[in-house]
Amino acid sequence: MRQTLNSLLVVVMLSLLAACTPQSDETALDAVRERGVLRVGTLLTPTSYYLDHEREDGFEYHLAQRFAERLGVELEMVPRYNVSDLFELLRSGEVDMLAAGLDKTANRSQRYRFGPPYQTIDQRLIFKQGSRQRPRTLDQVDGEIVVVANSSHHEFLRSLGDSYPNLKWRATSDHDASELLDMIMTEQIDYTIADSNTLDLRRRHYPDLSVAFTVRENTPVSWALPGGIDDSLYSTVVEFFGELRSSGRLAYLIDQHFGHVKQFNYVDTSLFIQAVQQDLPNFIDMFRSHAGSIDWRLLAAIAYQESLWDPRALSPTGVRGMMMLTIPTAEAMGVESRLNAEQSIQGGAKYLERMVRRIPARIPEPDRTWFALAAYNIGFGHLEDARRLTEKQGGNPDRWLDVKQRLPLLRQKKFYRHTRFGFARGDEPVRYVGNIRRYYDTLVWLDERGQIPTLPLTISLPATPAEGSGDMANNGNNNR
Repeated sequence: MRQTLNSLLVVVMLSLLAACTPQSDETALDAVRERGVLRVGTLLTPTSYYLDHEREDGFEYHLAQRFAERLGVELEMVPRYNVSDLFELLRSGEVDMLAAGLDKTANRSQRYRFGPPYQTIDQRLIFKQGSRQRPRTLDQVDGEIVVVANSSHHEFLRSLGDSYPNLKWRATSDHDASELLDMIMTEQIDYTIADSNTLDLRRRHYPDLSVAFTVRENTPVSWALPGGIDDSLYSTVVEFFGELRSSGRLAYLIDQHFGHVKQFNYVDTSLFIQAVQQDLPNFIDMFRSHAGSIDWRLLAAIAYQESLWDPRALSPTGVRGMMMLTIPTAEAMGVESRLNAEQSIQGGAKYLERMVRRIPARIPEPDRTWFALAAYNIGFGHLEDARRLTEKQGGNPDRWLDVKQRLPLLRQKKFYRHTRFGFARGDEPVRYVGNIRRYYDTLVWLDERGQIPTLPLTISLPATPAEGSGDMANNGNNNR
């Protein structure tokens, strides 16, 4: 009896001591600010986070960087290669949140909290074009589907249960989503499920990645945070995305990373990759030698958009050569013959540098370059008309996303009658810039993997003809 009373007394005393001990009221947000660092888990992929010449980049990185700046702390990105490891970071408290284009599934919602959606994607069944007949439904899938383990694609396949008894699929932890698309191209696997933004980027390099059908449409993606009753960091994330959306900055970031790759043309992409292998080696040294302050791959992309890398190209409006220069522009840039490939490349590079210098210095990259490209295509005066119209309509004249929405209005009399330079085919520079961005991205990807031939082919270039000869059409414009 005495032993029982003593034990009870000890329990009571411990309870009283615990009650007297000051309890910590520190929230998750307080912990981040006290630490001075926001730790964000992410996936090492082209759509989320990657290193560009040792410089951090990627859509999720730029979002997280803005959020860290809002909190007044430094940002530490903690990358992983697969989803399982990513959620383990959140479970163990090694990161404060996850930013990796994650969608809110039923299983994940039981353990974690998800912020407001900031982007929607489609999830599509992918196979290699020409390798098999295209299936229209899961019943028609004639091979094995391979997905990333513990991904939302994995959860979707598990949710099917016995609905499709003949469907073959498996999940792997050995490969990420991008690698599975590579394996589709090498025919190591039959099918995979890919998010539309990942597919959009990959098809610039592998146009034979073909969509069988869409598995899930308009799937929202969000940041993931720990579960529990602590709302401090979660509510701040909600406020952050509300402000980002209302300011237009979210739309700008999405356009900056994905806007130019949404439109896909199989024939155009295939012909470009073919031209990289067959035609570019004849001119690559010229692009490198005369690019000046411009990335030579951007200069090469412009030349392809202008002439399909044809030194003798001619447009119906009279612009000619590799860079499709007008006679006045060619003379101003010191080009004696527009049909001389090297002279044309050198003149085009000089002219683009001039356009870049004319763009207001306050406009940051990459918008500064997109504006310069638009001016190269349509003329600086018409670009300024579009920027003034953008400001008049309440948009940001220093943001390419806003201005490209107004450029097509220069075709309409009710708008161009109030401009200084009048009518312009304003839709053309929008397509022009978008095409060049896509060609440039493909060149960068191929170059970084050593897949651009550098030695000239055995085919010799024709002698430079006189200006009056030749009659080949191109994609160029008449403003240079």
